[in-house]
Amino acid sequence: MFQLTGRKVVVFFLVFFIINYIIAVFWSIEPDRIEVKEYVLEQAVANGEEAVTGYATTTALMFVAETLLNKSGGYLSNDKMPPSVFMDNMPSWELGALNQVRDLSLIMRKDFSRSQAQSVEHAQLKIAQPKFNIDHTSWQLPSAEREYQDAIDALAVYRAQLADPKDPNAQFYARADNLVTWLNEVQSRLGSMSQKLSASVGRERINTSLVGDEGAAQSTFAPSESMVKTSWWKIDDVFYEARGEAWALLHFFQAIEVDFKGVLEKKNATVAVRQIVRELEATQETVWSPMILNGTGFGLMANHSLVMANYVSRANAAIINLNNLLTKG
Repeated sequence: MFQLTGRKVVVFFLVFFIINYIIAVFWSIEPDRIEVKEYVLEQAVANGEEAVTGYATTTALMFVAETLLNKSGGYLSNDKMPPSVFMDNMPSWELGALNQVRDLSLIMRKDFSRSQAQSVEHAQLKIAQPKFNIDHTSWQLPSAEREYQDAIDALAVYRAQLADPKDPNAQFYARADNLVTWLNEVQSRLGSMSQKLSASVGRERINTSLVGDEGAAQSTFAPSESMVKTSWWKIDDVFYEARGEAWALLHFFQAIEVDFKGVLEKKNATVAVRQIVRELEATQETVWSPMILNGTGFGLMANHSLVMANYVSRANAAIINLNNLLTKG
């Protein structure tokens, strides 16, 4: 009798593992990309609104945030039950996309929607931006999903007010200086991500923090050289975080091309935005390996992190080029 009960327990756990594994694989499928220009027109028609300046960027921001909540398996970063509690790749992807949502919502609140430094912030953006910054692992009182949905709802109100010709208080200022402010945030984020990806193989890094300023100082002593290496346990997390950031950014840049059309054409920079999108699309190629490999730089085994770092660095270089065109071109 004991042997029969023990066999049932083994079978139960085996079936439980197989079912959860299948669910985890299904939930790990990354969301598809969309053509933002077509999606924006569909949204405008569906809501009976006009796709005015700023409509595309707001819609793209809402789309990325909604995808985090509504994709296969829903939002997983704060789940406390199997199989999602054992998953790390998709939660890392979610964090990457969320980082870009947070950055863009901040720029929209303090720059895109304001005519000058002394102007008043838009009420709905004041609601949306802080709600995106709740701890992404929070699961109750309040839950991350609830806060993010409230932020999306606030963005929807702002978008409707943008399209309302009778409401002059809701504005989106597509100026070169505003775009440069956001590009600087993106550059900083991608530069950091490229460094973390490259550190998969570990390397000695020279401290260049104070280079170029004779009077510069820092709080405490730092060695002139240090070994930087991403933990073996974190390599796949960093990889998928980078994919999430790139996925969000390629939609945002498509929207930027629409809303900042006049600025980009004046600077002859439209093709630069399209090149950025092309580089970001390369980061979304299918990963055929069942796991993220971490071979040496020129070894026999592939290093997926270094490949991703190359694409991220190329996208960042294209963004720097666009920034220069807007400020000096």
